[in-house]
Amino acid sequence: MKICVIGTGYVGLVSGTCFADIGNEVICVDVDNKKINNLSSGIIPIYEPGLEEMVKRNLKQGRLKFSTNVSNAIKKSNLIFICVGTPIIKKTNAANLKYVFQVAKKIKSNLINYKIIVTKSTVPVTTGDKIENILKKNKFKSKFDVVSNPEFLREGEAIRDFVVPDRVVVGTTSKKAIKIMKSLYLPIIKKSTRFFSTSRRGAELIKYASNAFLATKISFINEMANLCEECNINIEDISVGMGLDQRIGERFLRAGPGYGGSCFPKDTRAIVTLAKKFRTNLSIVNSVIKSNENRSKILFNRILKILKNKIKNKQITFLGATFKANTDDMRESPCLSLMPALLLRGAKINYYEPTGAKKELHKFKKVNYSKNIVNATKKADLIIIHTEWNEFKHLNLKKLIKNKNVIIYDMRNIYSPEKMKKNGIKYYGIGK
Repeated sequence: MKICVIGTGYVGLVSGTCFADIGNEVICVDVDNKKINNLSSGIIPIYEPGLEEMVKRNLKQGRLKFSTNVSNAIKKSNLIFICVGTPIIKKTNAANLKYVFQVAKKIKSNLINYKIIVTKSTVPVTTGDKIENILKKNKFKSKFDVVSNPEFLREGEAIRDFVVPDRVVVGTTSKKAIKIMKSLYLPIIKKSTRFFSTSRRGAELIKYASNAFLATKISFINEMANLCEECNINIEDISVGMGLDQRIGERFLRAGPGYGGSCFPKDTRAIVTLAKKFRTNLSIVNSVIKSNENRSKILFNRILKILKNKIKNKQITFLGATFKANTDDMRESPCLSLMPALLLRGAKINYYEPTGAKKELHKFKKVNYSKNIVNATKKADLIIIHTEWNEFKHLNLKKLIKNKNVIIYDMRNIYSPEKMKKNGIKYYGIGK
């Protein structure tokens, strides 16, 4: 199939590349000249395991192209995927659909024959209706179908999630569009149950509802971890015991510093705003948002307790800065709240991050980036394991730590408290 992907952000780039890899002709378009030139040379703007190799392979084989000529790409393609950003409007917490509607107007101007317009961007209910109304006014009176096809890609595991999906959700009442979309996804749908068709509004809400529910699981287990710390219980025992119940499941029941990234914070706020528009109270999701926002305060107070309120001039090292492993995404990372709070109390901070120094942390004078773990931890009084990168899971901490008084605060519970105690290391975890 001939596919046009508009927007080369995380979703657009991963989706376009994967569509090309399963045999389609794909043109990914963007208005950013520099970005398109880099992509055409195989230089990608994000860290995602396996993506660079896949981009280069499909460029070489001619199935994947990058362009700034949006009009030409639309005319040449049968399916148009809208993959532009839908950031939160800070004043209202609603999704900003400016870029989505700009794309819809561009498609309208170039709609010369039947096409399927697919919304992959995360958009609130009724967005597809509005796109359809815009496209109805095309001067050629061309027929089209507007389909909702939400993405469920996890940063760090996006290629696997695309190629081996839990489900492919397609929202449309058009039998023609469903048939074409099913044919498009056929190479990666091993079971027919993985392809789920529903109404367009239904598909739009499934994405928001899924993210809100997963965010709820994370906040729930973090609150249980708080209780475990007071009751002298290991949160990991609780997570395993709960997860064995198939009605609950083990995924997203790992206590930690709270959720972040590009999806959960944005989507939980957006669905609450959407609910208000339809005069519905999502009290559970509201509580989840408040719980996650309060998470950094709880962790900060734990750090105070660990250091016995003596933070001034303490050297604190963060291992990892991104919101999760296998990504370079800093959006709403817990460290963005924790570091400033520690600095206000007089701490000095070093950090090591496998994906390099972060511009978001440049503004803090007493936050220094170290190029390796040894330099980052050399003078540390407290080492915070903030992100669960694999290279942090098998450190020889006894050899690494020269200062015998150094304390480890493992916010990802990747180490065994028993082993730490055996090695004479002062260790604290989450929910322990």
